[in-house]
Amino acid sequence: MRYKKKRKIKIGLIVLIIAMAVGLYGYYGINLGLDLEGGSHIVLQAQPTEDRDIDNEVMTGILSVIERRVNQIGLSEPVIQREGSDRIIVELPAVDNPSEAISTIGRTAMLTFRIDGETVMSGENINDARASHDEHGRPVVTFSLNREGAREFENITRRHMGQQMGVYLDEERLTNPTIQAVIRDSGQITGYNSVEEAQEHAILIREGALPVPVEVIESRTVGPTLGAIAIQQSIRAGLLGLLLVAAYIVFYYKFPGLIAAISLIIYGIIFMGTLSGLQAVLTLPGIAGLILSIGMAVDANIIIFERIKDERKSGKTLRAAIDAGFKRAYMTIVDANVTTLITASILAYFTSGAIRGFAVTLIIGIVVSMFNAFFVTKTLIDLSSGTNLLQSASSFGVREG
Repeated sequence: MRYKKKRKIKIGLIVLIIAMAVGLYGYYGINLGLDLEGGSHIVLQAQPTEDRDIDNEVMTGILSVIERRVNQIGLSEPVIQREGSDRIIVELPAVDNPSEAISTIGRTAMLTFRIDGETVMSGENINDARASHDEHGRPVVTFSLNREGAREFENITRRHMGQQMGVYLDEERLTNPTIQAVIRDSGQITGYNSVEEAQEHAILIREGALPVPVEVIESRTVGPTLGAIAIQQSIRAGLLGLLLVAAYIVFYYKFPGLIAAISLIIYGIIFMGTLSGLQAVLTLPGIAGLILSIGMAVDANIIIFERIKDERKSGKTLRAAIDAGFKRAYMTIVDANVTTLITASILAYFTSGAIRGFAVTLIIGIVVSMFNAFFVTKTLIDLSSGTNLLQSASSFGVREG
């Protein structure tokens, strides 16, 4: 009775996970990369100032700040690269209106605190800035200072008690409060009309100012770098490969092979739901990562079936062979997948663009395939073990005679 209850719980959990995956896919859909959907192409040119010329150090700083800003506003899998001595190209997938992103990406974003028109402190010592709400529910930016900044801010607010302190982002005054108390390591910036506006400014403040101003010299939308025919051919090739693998595994392992094929369908649903829920971007290399992870999911099922086959050959009952086979397969599958996970994680952390898209897709695929092998496939086999469908000597590839 306890075994049947556990089996029902497992089946219910699988159904729930499938429903959640379908729901996530239906709600978020799939974000496609530049190569599959196109997006925005923006060219920024660094502008020298009286204090700084444009050199390699300045361009490296601009590139670093822009990369952080793009990552913070949730534009996944962008292409950000230098062009020549003073230009940076930014390509953003699935952004049809470049002006929406330029307001965040291209601003100098120099935060200053001013009293009587004189700058008394800059934003260099701000440690963090986040959009939130004050006690009245109004959108604000809450910021914290590092040790040096806290000491400086405390001295400034103590000396100028009762005076107004203007908070400026570039030349835009955000707020102009009266100093009513000594402020040490944190504070609030008010005056926002929406949380989205506060969030945009929080990103600019948190990720730092550009070392020099930049000017947008080109801004346009671009189509996908791959034609529709190439995309269709890639998808067709992936589906054909999947069908051939499923046909072979059913031919060789009989009914367990059919279970593996059903398990692969469930894997695909969970994978797409996870990809949608994480708001990941699917590129052509990402499709390659998906196909590779499908192959690894098939490998996991084959390892499990081969272990069960060995146990059946040794004379064990079907139930005992299934339990022993899964136990023997666990470590082999984990070892094989963990090494790939480590490599993919390094790629995802140290790279960007299409390579990161491939790595992220592969990581999601590996994690889902391991869950699929250890939980979904095992539950389906357990569900079928009480029937005559797995009792045949030829099941799991065991040859009669």
